[in-house]
Amino acid sequence: MGTVLERQASTVRMAKHSLKDPPLNGRKSGAYWEKTAESFLRTQGLELLQRNFSSRFGEIDLIMEDDQTLVFVEVKYRKNDHHGSGAEAVTFHKQGRISRTAAWYLAKNPDRAECVCRFDVISIDPKKRDQGINWIKSAFYSTVG
Repeated sequence: MGTVLERQASTVRMAKHSLKDPPLNGRKSGAYWEKTAESFLRTQGLELLQRNFSSRFGEIDLIMEDDQTLVFVEVKYRKNDHHGSGAEAVTFHKQGRISRTAAWYLAKNPDRAECVCRFDVISIDPKKRDQGINWIKSAFYSTVG
């Protein structure tokens, strides 16, 4: 009987300890899901060129190459679908920011300026099957130019 009480006390200590562990903040959580998306895309044959490219216009999560196509990838994670899917969070306004950032990337990398470009979205909902990874190729077209 003493062992049951000792196990219960141990369980309570573990529960209290886990409450003290800080949850992942937004930046760490985002980095984790971006790595997940990157790994998934690598298994699909894409090659990583750059992570988290920033400009004054915004940020692009992943810049990858798919054969001869330059792929700008936006990664969106959703814990639940109360506010829509991750893909639905890539609004027209967000698409504009990504497009302008992609144009800045091309200006900074003139050797890639003539490449065919594509804008993909990876929407992640881990509660769904296959880790809930939904890869939307050519999710939108550039709003620039």
